[in-house]
Amino acid sequence: MCRRKSVLIAVAALLCNITTAAEKPNIIVIYTDDHGYSDMGCQGIQQDLVTPNIDALATGGVRMTSGYVTAPQCVPSRAGLLSGRSQNRFGVECNGESLDGFNAQHTIAERLKTAGYATGMTGKWHLGSAREIVSHGFDDVYYKNANRPGWANFNLDGSNREPGVENSGLYHLDANSAAACAFIRRHHAESFFFYCAYRAPHVPLDAPAKYLKRFPGPMPERRRQALAMISAMDDGIGSIVRTLREYDLEENTLIFFIGDNGAPLKIHKIDAPGGGPGWDGSLNEPLNGEKGMLSEGGIRVPFVVYWKDRFAGGQVFDQPVISLDVAATAVSLAGLPADPRLDGVNLVPHLTGRNPSPPHDALYWRWIAQAAIRAGKWKYLRGGAREYLYDLSNDSEEQHNLIKEHPQVAAQLGKQLNDWAAELQPPGLETRKMSEVWENYFDHYLDGKLIPMPAAISDRSRHGWQTRNGSSIVRNGALQVRSNGKNRHELFITMARLKLPTRMTAVVRLRTPKAGSGGIWWRESDQKEFESAEIATFNCPASAEMQEYKVDISAKKKVIHLRLLVPVEGADVESIEFRNSNGRTLRKWQFGK
Repeated sequence: MCRRKSVLIAVAALLCNITTAAEKPNIIVIYTDDHGYSDMGCQGIQQDLVTPNIDALATGGVRMTSGYVTAPQCVPSRAGLLSGRSQNRFGVECNGESLDGFNAQHTIAERLKTAGYATGMTGKWHLGSAREIVSHGFDDVYYKNANRPGWANFNLDGSNREPGVENSGLYHLDANSAAACAFIRRHHAESFFFYCAYRAPHVPLDAPAKYLKRFPGPMPERRRQALAMISAMDDGIGSIVRTLREYDLEENTLIFFIGDNGAPLKIHKIDAPGGGPGWDGSLNEPLNGEKGMLSEGGIRVPFVVYWKDRFAGGQVFDQPVISLDVAATAVSLAGLPADPRLDGVNLVPHLTGRNPSPPHDALYWRWIAQAAIRAGKWKYLRGGAREYLYDLSNDSEEQHNLIKEHPQVAAQLGKQLNDWAAELQPPGLETRKMSEVWENYFDHYLDGKLIPMPAAISDRSRHGWQTRNGSSIVRNGALQVRSNGKNRHELFITMARLKLPTRMTAVVRLRTPKAGSGGIWWRESDQKEFESAEIATFNCPASAEMQEYKVDISAKKKVIHLRLLVPVEGADVESIEFRNSNGRTLRKWQFGK
């Protein structure tokens, strides 16, 4: 009888294990690249996006408004995500450093393989050579992050192939989506983990016409490219969800959608041709800063978690979470023992409401010469010798440094940050001194100092217009003209060596923070100086939006020199155009293009 009982217990245990294995959820991590915080339609910030499938994940799941990554740069951010540990603990501080520390970590894929999961990835790796990906636990690999051959060990029809050069000829984002769907079909009968790392909207900007044509109309070309690449990803995400539904897997699949860091704006968001290095067309608004900073614009990213019928749809989760939580969540759901070396937490109890407390007491960052901590509403940020304290509950834009008003809070957070940094490899709050680039970023975003555009670029984007009695900078598609505090009644921009007709209409698009007067002042071919009679004025109401002003000009001789007078408080000038009596454009200057 005892022996029979033992056999029955053993059989019951076996059946329990089989059932548990069958119920282990699939996990998909979609990681985007240099994707700004505001660039999902569900954020409700930008109006030019087409992201219905990403938005559907948020509508049916949870949108994290304070979702962070571990670094404002690609390599360390990916090392942190895949290891589940702060990459600073194993020496992957930034791009270009040794990956020995990462190579010694257990990735999510390696951990889940021990629980019987099939594992795979597609897209951008950036943590060593493509051939090494399989050594990090990913059995199925379709590495492709550009419009050139990649490396793969399975085909897009789901069949096996000899590891080697990928030659699908597909646009790289479309190939990534197809690989994700092929993987699901290959492994639909078993639990699986898949990492889909789209290289978008990272430069080089390379969207094909089928996606670009979705975004007609006037806009910076780099913005059009970013929107098109995001739209391509969105199409792919729709195909991934449809493939899950094809095999009745949607209810048993947890999907993370996360950006790897903020968008690179390069301060001035220059719409340079070619789509190569520079601004990638994505936006971080309303957050301050960009890729390469531990300000919110560098590390707070698009972050959505979807699990049909497990998480109540339409949730907006405001508590801080971080990409480190992906590994801890996956390990728990796979039934693996908790690992104290993991720095994240299992998010499931927090997103189902079983645990109403915040997932983290504090989050920590170090990136080269910058370090930061967020604890509740407070964020303490260091950049070299500079220190900042922000109340993010009232100032997510990081516009008001409160360090003088709350020195005790800053001191306490600084101590916590120091204690954490002492555990890192190497220890301390910085690994190198602040570079000139980072000093400029902090000057511009956090200290409000005007950083002039590089001369050659500035001249090109100003189209030859010069500023008098003030300063100007091309930013956000407009020439921002500001007074220098002297000669405040003569703030203007000017253009010489023209040959315009005697009768025409000036069409000016500008906005100004305070009401004032503007005008077109011209000099004719026989005049040595500007004369008071040759001026046409117009009133400018205060406005946050661009306003169009039309001014008729009647000269006796050809117009050779112009001044656009702007209100004394300054103005943002989008364009200046001159039309003849038939409405045909004679000359037009579109600033920033």
